[in-house]
Amino acid sequence: MHILKRVSPLSGTITVPGDKSISHRSIMLSALAEGTSTITNFLTGEDCLSTIDAFRKMGISIQRDHSTVTVHGEGLYGLKESMEPINLGNSGTTARLILGILAGTPNHYCLYGDTSLSVRPMDRVTVPLSKMGARFDGNQEGRLLPLSVRGQELTPLDYTLPINSAQVKSAILLGGLFADGTTKVTEPVPTRDHTERMLKGYGVKVKKEHNTISLDGKQTLYAMDVEVPGDISSAAFFLCAAAMKEGSDIVVKDIGLNPTRTGVLDMLERMGASISIQVTRHIGDEPIGDVTVKGSNLSAISISGEDIPRLIDELPILALVASQAKGKTVITDAQELRYKETDRIQAVVDTLQQMGVEIEGTEDGMVIHGSTKPLQGGTYHSFKDHRIGMMIAVASLLTEDDIHLQEADAINISYPNFFEHMDSLLKG
Repeated sequence: MHILKRVSPLSGTITVPGDKSISHRSIMLSALAEGTSTITNFLTGEDCLSTIDAFRKMGISIQRDHSTVTVHGEGLYGLKESMEPINLGNSGTTARLILGILAGTPNHYCLYGDTSLSVRPMDRVTVPLSKMGARFDGNQEGRLLPLSVRGQELTPLDYTLPINSAQVKSAILLGGLFADGTTKVTEPVPTRDHTERMLKGYGVKVKKEHNTISLDGKQTLYAMDVEVPGDISSAAFFLCAAAMKEGSDIVVKDIGLNPTRTGVLDMLERMGASISIQVTRHIGDEPIGDVTVKGSNLSAISISGEDIPRLIDELPILALVASQAKGKTVITDAQELRYKETDRIQAVVDTLQQMGVEIEGTEDGMVIHGSTKPLQGGTYHSFKDHRIGMMIAVASLLTEDDIHLQEADAINISYPNFFEHMDSLLKG
C-alpha cells in the first residue's frame, strides 16, 4: 500500500523514462536484424523486460546495463525454438507483436501470460495472421492465451483494420516481413506509427499512401543504435496534474512528440491549459522536445473519433482532468479502453465515483461533470493497472484526506520511478 497526502502545487523539471512502445519494438527489430544494436534510455518497466526475456528464450543474446541494452541480432530467420513455454507477463504489446514475428518463423512456440493478459483478445491478430498462413491453437479456438504458434511460409495480405489498433497493424506488418510479396495494411484512422518509422531505420523500405502502409517481404534488417525518447504517456500524468493544480509550473524534457501520440497535449490546449511545446531535436524519424505546463482554469470538451487513437492510453488521466474542468466533458469512440489491463472505462468510472465525481460510463466512453470541490480520499485499488494506479496517485493532489493506494506496484509496469518524480515535483 502507498499512502498519498494532499499537498502543494507541482513545480520543477523532470525527464521521464523511455517510451514503452519504442522500447518493445527496439528489442524485436534488433533481434531480427543482422549485427549488434545498442539501445539507450530503454524502459526498464516489467512489460519491456518481458520482451527481453522472451527473445532470450528464443536464442537472442541480450545484455542489459541499467537502461542500456545490447542486442546481438541473428537475422530474419535466426530465432531458435524455445525449450520451454514463454511467459509474456502482463504485456499485451509483447504478445500481439511477437505473434506477427512467430507466425513466419519456422519453429513451434508456446506462449502464456498472467491472469490479466490471459483474458485479453488475441484473435484480432491471429485471425489476419491465419489468413497469411500462420497456424495457432489455444483457448477459445486461439482467441486467448495460452497459445501455440507453429510458424509457416506466409503469403502477403491486403488488410483493412476493423478496429483502430497500432498493435494489430504492427503484428501484420511484422508478419509481412516473412511473406513472399507485398503486405498492405489500411487503417481507417491513423494510429501510432512507431513500427513503420523504426522499420525504416533498420533498412526496411516501407511505403505509405493515404492510410495504407505497405512493405515487401524478405527484406534484410540491419542493426542500428536506438536512443529511446521519454514516454509521452508517462509524462501525461504530470502534465495533466500541473494543468489542473493551481500554482503549478513544470517542465518535462526530452519526450517523444510523434504526432500520432500527442493527442493529450492537443486536448489540454483545447481545455484552456497554459502549455508550451518545443521540438529540440530528432532521433531518427522521431521528434523529441520539452513541454512546459502551468496550472490553469480549464473548460470541458468533447473527445471522440480521430482524437482517440492519439491518446487512448491517456484517457484515464484526462477523465480526472475533466472532473476539474468547467462543464460536461463527453468521451466517445473509446470502446478499446475495455480491453486493456483492465476494463478502463469501468475502472475509471468506479474510482472517480468513489471520489465524489459525477461521472457516468457508456458503452464506448464516459460523461464527466466538472466541479471545483475537493475529491474524497480513502482506500483505492489500482486494479493491477499501471495507468489507473497513476491516475489515483495524481488525484491525491485534489483530495481532502489521504489516499491509500492498494497494489501500487502495478505502476512499475511503465514508470518504475513514478513516486520519486512525484515527490521531486512536489518539493519544487
